[in-house]
This record gives sequence, structure tokens and C-alpha cells, in this order.
Amino acid sequence: MSQPRPHEPRPDLTTLAEIEQRVLWLATRIIDHANSREKADIKVGGHQASCASMVSIMTALWFGHIDGSDKVAVKPHASPVYHAIKYLTGELDRSYLATLRQRGGLQAYPSRTKDPDVADFSTGSVGLGAVAPLFSALTRRYTDSHFGEQDGSRFIALVGDAELDEGNVWEAIADPATQGLGNFTMVVDLNRQSLDRVIPDIAAIRLKRFFADAGWHVAEAKYGARLTAAFGRTDGDALRAHIDGMSNEAYQQLFGLAPADVRTAFLAGAGDAVHRIADELDDDALTSLVTDLGGHDLGLLLDTFAECDAEVDRPSVVFAYTIKGHGLPMAGDPMNHAALLPPEQIAEFRARLGLDESTEWDRFAPDSDAGRLCRAVGGEINNAPPASRPALPIPTASRRVVTKGSQSTQEAFGRVLASLADIDEVGARIVTTAPDVSISTNLGGWINKRGVYAHTERDDHGGADRLLKWAPGPTGQHIELGISEMNLFMLLGQLGLSHDHHGQHLLPVGTVYDPFVLRGLDALIYGVYNDARFVVAGTPAGVTLAPEGGAHQSTITASVGAELPNLDYSEPAYATEVDWLLCDALTRLGDDDGRSAYLRLSTRPIDQAPFAAALETMGEERLRAHVLAGGYRLVDAGPDDRPGVTIVTTGVMAPEALEAAAELDAEGVQASVVHLTSPDRVYRSWRAGFAQAVATARVVREPSHLHRLIPPSERRRPIVSVHDAASHSLAWLGSAVGTRQYTLGVDRFGESGTIADLHEIAGINTGSIVNAALIAVTEDVDQPA
Repeated sequence: MSQPRPHEPRPDLTTLAEIEQRVLWLATRIIDHANSREKADIKVGGHQASCASMVSIMTALWFGHIDGSDKVAVKPHASPVYHAIKYLTGELDRSYLATLRQRGGLQAYPSRTKDPDVADFSTGSVGLGAVAPLFSALTRRYTDSHFGEQDGSRFIALVGDAELDEGNVWEAIADPATQGLGNFTMVVDLNRQSLDRVIPDIAAIRLKRFFADAGWHVAEAKYGARLTAAFGRTDGDALRAHIDGMSNEAYQQLFGLAPADVRTAFLAGAGDAVHRIADELDDDALTSLVTDLGGHDLGLLLDTFAECDAEVDRPSVVFAYTIKGHGLPMAGDPMNHAALLPPEQIAEFRARLGLDESTEWDRFAPDSDAGRLCRAVGGEINNAPPASRPALPIPTASRRVVTKGSQSTQEAFGRVLASLADIDEVGARIVTTAPDVSISTNLGGWINKRGVYAHTERDDHGGADRLLKWAPGPTGQHIELGISEMNLFMLLGQLGLSHDHHGQHLLPVGTVYDPFVLRGLDALIYGVYNDARFVVAGTPAGVTLAPEGGAHQSTITASVGAELPNLDYSEPAYATEVDWLLCDALTRLGDDDGRSAYLRLSTRPIDQAPFAAALETMGEERLRAHVLAGGYRLVDAGPDDRPGVTIVTTGVMAPEALEAAAELDAEGVQASVVHLTSPDRVYRSWRAGFAQAVATARVVREPSHLHRLIPPSERRRPIVSVHDAASHSLAWLGSAVGTRQYTLGVDRFGESGTIADLHEIAGINTGSIVNAALIAVTEDVDQPA
């Protein structure tokens, strides 16, 4: 449970207002400079209006509310506001202000891996940054339960109201795992505009109800102090009712009108009571009064943030009513989303602040009230780089080498995790999670040993005779989620940043049905882009669940795994491969240049004898090295006078590849079988050498792992690749080796049937491999010398 913390005395509001104006200027000028530095007539982009609506909120937060332990996700389009604040507080060097959207400079949207001053959360993929701090708050609750409570931290998300259209936001809010997080606050910039339009209707009422029904504390900063005072006067109730009843479009237009026209537009349809109030004010005073919104009232914002701190048992949401473009001539214009101030308006703004071209980038004078406050905030909040991750005693293998019987890779995965639970320093750091598929992805053994996590003890509701011991409590190490793959990857991403954000290195492992990796793909990409470190097992993959039909059959996930940066994709066939690969993946999570890992697994039992034969031929040390490098030879058919072919397989297609090799041998065709445990690592090994050659214009002599697997004497042979995934996923092999290739894979939507049925339908069964090989060698013989 989070606890409210005493605050320092509130900063002087006059000083805050001075800082607010300088932040608005710098954010506006940063974008203006980015678009004026280009020689060609190209719009670099930036969002001056979206920045302006956030300036008051962010000024109040950074200079009057948060401290160094708090974590904040900034609305994507407000990144220049963030950089302006970091510059004024001393964290960002002045030279960066002129580099927005430039190579090596400030990114278009906050990026914790690319920007020089962003340490908390990347934003930009709409909806993801909105809930990343929520899952980070959940991660802090978990680390506090297991490693001792730290000083309280608050987790804050700054989002635009249109961002709440994203469904993943509501998936996160509704998940029971995120309930009760009193240290989280979402601040909604309610400017009532999206990219193309003023949002119709009065959506805030509906949004507030959604949050309240999810158990959240709902607060608002709707009207500023002057307008609130007017509501308390005679006829004030009528004034409030009139403003509350105005449509977004009608209210928004007031900001773009001259004061005399504001009076006419505002009083349209108003009753006598509202007219009486208006008659007491001149046009300027009326305009100032009726556009006095709470999202630009620094004092009200500070009070509202403090109100949320007092809610220790539930998350909070603040609806801050703002105007897009506030403080700029474009304020309230429905088309101002990407509008830019012309040079004359930039010059007017600069002069209004008492700046000129020689001082426009200056910080406040150190001995001024604003300068002292900026310096104090900078000394407290600026982020120090995290220490290196600890080296955990993760073994190279958790179990004895499996050489007998039949076993699926999913089954092996569950057994490996259960074995790792018994290694104290390792087991204590593993945390697993799944979207309601724990049992069916073989996490049962792990859960029985380590338990389910809940921040308070809960009744099992199942009794001691249950096969799976599901008694949630603070010591559990499995976090069960509802059926939301987006939530799975958002949580994995934040667990994978636990070392950076919370000072505790975790080994996060998630499981999900492989076909549904794609449902959470945006959040998966977000996690690895943020340099989060985690392991995900997609299982079962391919056509394994054949009787359940095409909806439970994955085809393109292998390509996704191979193509994502910062992610190692592997597809083992044998139990010990799973052991070696998983232990290696967990070890890599702690490396300074570590990566996340994706294991594509299956429920199909595979005879372990071929692995035993390879072990006897190669020895354990050499075989393990090949498995981790990405593959090894299962059948080593050296060249002779007969025509030859190389069969390349990965994952559970190894039995069909081996059977096809045996049939081809009987037909008089030599067939080597190369088994890729990680097509991803093999591809990157080959690509790295090629990239080096391109960069240096020199041939790289060191062979890639693929060229070690296929020696020179066999490289003229055609390749037949077979994969329980799209045939495209391995289609690069022939060009890498320099020979013809025939690709077999699953290139159509599946249907119900047996595995044998679907292998035949897809053309990846033994007979299809043999036929492809025979065609390949026949065409090879027919080629002229």
C-alpha cells in the first residue's frame, strides 16, 4: 500500500507562472527551429498546440509536486515541453534544443533509449505510454513484497483525451492485477481535440464513469479559480449550467474569436441569469472569465495532485480541462494539431517575454526566484544512470541431458522452470505471468513451487486437494492476468525494466498461446524498443493444436521473432535444447548488452533419440555451443557421386526432415539435415558479416554459423527448407549460401484435423519434403555445367 507523503511548501505561484511561460516559449521555439533549419521546403513536424495544452500540467508536476523517486510517462506530442523542463533544470545541454527530430538529436516522441534525458518511459505508440506506469506501479508493488519496501514512488501517466480511444488502455484498467495501486495517477489532458477534429459530445462524463466503475478515484481540474468564484455568486449556478451544457464544438470556438464575438457566441441560447452576469463585464473580462479552465490553473492543479496522493488504496485519474494551443494565437483552432506559428508570431512571443535572438535560449538567472527553483528541482529530480545488473548463478542447464523417450518442447519448458525454482538466487528472481493460460502452457509445476502473487493474502477457494495450488499471497511469484495479450506484454516490459526503475533485477518469463502473440504485438514491440529484458514462450506454435482449427494455428510469428530488434527468437525441437536456450536467455537478461528472448514451442512430443545421436557424435560442450549459436547437423551426409540436397528444418519438423532424408537415401539421393534451433541467430550471424563487408568494401573471411553448418563441398546442392510456419520465414537461406532453395511451410489458413492431416494439406509432411528434394536434384542435374 502506498502512503501519502509530506510535501515541501508550495512554490510561489507567481514564480511558477513565470516558469510556465518560459517552458511554453522554449517548447514552441524548439519546434519552430526544427522546421526552419531545413534548406528544402520540408515540414519536419512537431506539435506546438499539443505542447501548449500540457505546459501548465507539466509545470505544476515538475516544479511543485514530483520528486526524484517518481516516474512519469509524458504525452507523446508534449516531448518538447519535457525537454524544455529538463533544460531549465540543468539536465539537458543547451546544444540539444536545436536538434529536435534530427539525427543524433531529440526524438520526435520521448524515448528512453534514444533521448539524452528520458529515463522513465518511451511514449509515441498511442495508448501504450498511458498504461506503462500503471504496470510499473504493479512491478514496484511486486518488488516491495519480495525484496522489502522502498521509499514511496508515484507513477504518473500524462495522456491526451483522444488517447483514451485506444482499447489497450481499458484492458489495463479493467485487469484485477492492476487494482488497488494507490501510487498511480493518470492525468488526462482534456483538450477535446484529436488529430482531425474537435471530439463531439461531452465525452468526459462517460469516461469518468468508466474509471469510477473500475474502482478508480476520479478527480478533475475543470474550472479555474476565477470561474469557480463566479459560480458561487448570485446566478452562478445558471452560469455553470450554461457552460456545462455547451457542446465541445461550441465552447472550443470561443478561443479563436475576438472578445466582442465571444460575447455573442457565448450568450447564444443563454438565459436571463447568464446575461445579467455578462452585462457586468466588458468583452475582455467576459472572455477571460468564461475561458478560465482548471487545466491551466497552477494552484488548482497542485491541489488536485495532492488530493490523489491521499488515495492510498486505489489508482487515480485527473481530468484536467485544457485548451489545445493555450497561450498561443492558434488556441482552440480545430485545425491546429500540426499547425506552426509563422515567424512574425514567434517574434511577438519572444518580445513579450523580454527576450531577443541572443537570449532566447537562456536559462533563468541563477539568483532569480525562478532560477533558484529550477536549480532545486534539477538537483532533486535529475536521473542518475542505473548500476550494472547483478550476475546471477544461472546454470548452463537446469536438468540432466534428455536422450530417451518422447517429450514436447512445451513440457520441457515447464520442467526447466520448475527445476530453476530450486536454485535460491535464481528462483527468487524469476517472476512468471500469463493471460489466463498458465496451466495449458505448463507453468503448473512452477506455480506449485512458488505460488501466485497477490499483494494481500487471499482465500484459495479451491481446497488443498486441487492439482494446482492456487493460493494468492505476497510471496507468490506468478502474476495471473485476464485474457489480454496486450497486458501480458505491457507487464513483461515493465518487469523487464525493474532493475532500471526499481533497483531490483528480475527474470520475467511470460507464456501465451503462440497464435495470439500477434494480439499483443504492439506492446511486445514497445517492450523491446524500451530495452526491457524478458523471456516469452509462445506455445503451442504452428499447427500443433490441429483439431482446434485455424484460429489456434500460428504461421507468421516466426518471422516476427526473427525480424524484431533486441529479441532473440529460438525454435527448439528437443528437450535439452529448451533447457540450454532458456538458461542462456535468462543469463543474457543481465548482460549490459542483453536482449529479450522469444521461444516458439510446441505440445507435439518428439522422439529424443536423434538428439542423443548428435550428442554422441559432437559431445555435450560442442553441441551446446552449436545449439546456442543457432543450429547443428542432424544428418551429416558427405558428398559422393550421387546427387545431393540439404534439408533445413527448425522446431518440430525435425522428425519429418529425418524421415525424408532416410527415404531419399533409399532413392539414391544424399540428404544432409541441418536443424536450426534459432533461425534468428543464424541469420544475424550471416547478416553481420555481410553488413561488415558492405561497410568496409572488403570481403569478410570469418564464416558465419550457417556457412559452418553447410560446408563448401555441399553449397552447390539445392536447399529444401521446411517450417511449421510461413515458408517465407526461411526463404533467405539459399541466397545466403549461394544456391537454389525450395521452401515448404504453412502458407494458408488452417482448419480442423489431425497433425498429419494438416501437414499434408500445408505440404510440409515427409512426402512433400521428399518430392521437393527430388524436383530440386532433378533440376540441378538438368542445369548446364
